[in-house]
Amino acid sequence: MNHLHSSLLDGTRRHFFSSSATGIAAAALGNLFDQHSASAAASAGRFPNHAPKAKRVIYLYMSGGPSQFETFDDKPMLRKLNGKPIPKSLTAGVKLAFLQYEALKCFGTKVGFKRCGQSGQSISSLLPNLQQLADEMCVVRTLQTDQVNHDPAHTFMNTGFGIPGRPSMGSWLSYGLGAESANLPTFVVMRSGPLGQPIPTTAWHNGFLPGKHQGVELYGSEQPLNYLKSPSGISDNTQSETIRSIEALNRMNYQQVDDPEILTRINQYELAFQMQTSVPELANFSSETTTTRELYGVNETPDGSFGSNCLMARRMAERGVRFIQLYHTGWDHHSSVVKNITARTKEVDRGCAALLSDLKQRGMLDDTLVIWGGEFGRTPMSQGGSGRDHHTKSGALWMAGGGVKAGASYGETDDFGFTASIDPFHVHDFHATVLHLLGINHKRLTYRFKGFDFRLTNVHGNVINKVLA
Repeated sequence: MNHLHSSLLDGTRRHFFSSSATGIAAAALGNLFDQHSASAAASAGRFPNHAPKAKRVIYLYMSGGPSQFETFDDKPMLRKLNGKPIPKSLTAGVKLAFLQYEALKCFGTKVGFKRCGQSGQSISSLLPNLQQLADEMCVVRTLQTDQVNHDPAHTFMNTGFGIPGRPSMGSWLSYGLGAESANLPTFVVMRSGPLGQPIPTTAWHNGFLPGKHQGVELYGSEQPLNYLKSPSGISDNTQSETIRSIEALNRMNYQQVDDPEILTRINQYELAFQMQTSVPELANFSSETTTTRELYGVNETPDGSFGSNCLMARRMAERGVRFIQLYHTGWDHHSSVVKNITARTKEVDRGCAALLSDLKQRGMLDDTLVIWGGEFGRTPMSQGGSGRDHHTKSGALWMAGGGVKAGASYGETDDFGFTASIDPFHVHDFHATVLHLLGINHKRLTYRFKGFDFRLTNVHGNVINKVLA
């Protein structure tokens, strides 16, 4: 009996000292975690560098490379010289994806254009809803990139570098400006459109930044994420207690291995728990008025269409999501460009216009930067008689709201639309300008990795003041 009593006492002593040690360690780690958070906050506290015009970005990304000649860059000379050789002085030494060794002939579009609004913006008849909003948009017609094929061009457009491994623009903004919402991610991605040219997930990767800055993909459906509901029999209290226990174990692990990604894991467990409530509410359109749903062409639940995703984007913007990127696929038109781009523009025109109108009537367009564009432009020369090849020397995008000059045009291409004749707009300039609108000096948003101070704009980029309001 005495032996048993002694064993119980020993066990109680061991339990006491073990619990005490764990408690002290947890307290110490909690202090360490707080210090790390304070350090991260101090780093993020460097930004904004100046008063921001935009608080958030909604990036409407037309994946595949939409043709500027059927959307925003009307070229009468191409129609006049349709089928005739394009001047060799323009094309000499320029890298093309598929037309490198073929006869290069002018390809004038049969799509009509119209001068729209008081600004007189030239916009394709395939975009009748956007034509009505010409005075809200700043159209850039001289976008230039360094990459002629899809995957590296996606990577370059999103990360400023043609090789995967760098953080995306949304990740940089998450790192520099931090989160506005406690129950939704800072950077969200959604997809729509036909199957075809894939989009590499490196386009929304965090690269060498902490994992919490990676983009989170939501589905365009009634259930935007898997496992939003707890298994049967698991109450909210039980799940909360489980998360607290996992958090304690992760903090103990962090003390042992000093891996900052463990802190990310702790944060993401908590965010995931919060999203079980916030995401179903986000994806419930029943609270929207009938007028708003008709504007976007949707019902009370998301349906995966581009218009539905645009409404989700507006709802996310209201709830503090800082960077929202909507990919719409199917813009790679090497043949039958007019037929195919007619289908694509029909899918997105209404949603784009609805988003701009909705943001404006809610007073949100002033501090929301909306961007439309793809990874490169298309050639003014025909491919196979009815299509257009990839092109790095000219392309079109537009921006609206968030400190951008409304009803403006930036840049002009030559008579053939081959390259910029006035005001080129390189991808690095695009990144520098977007960061500027969000209050960030692109040269100061850096992250030290393997001994180097990396930034989104690499060692390039200029803020294009002509597009600023």
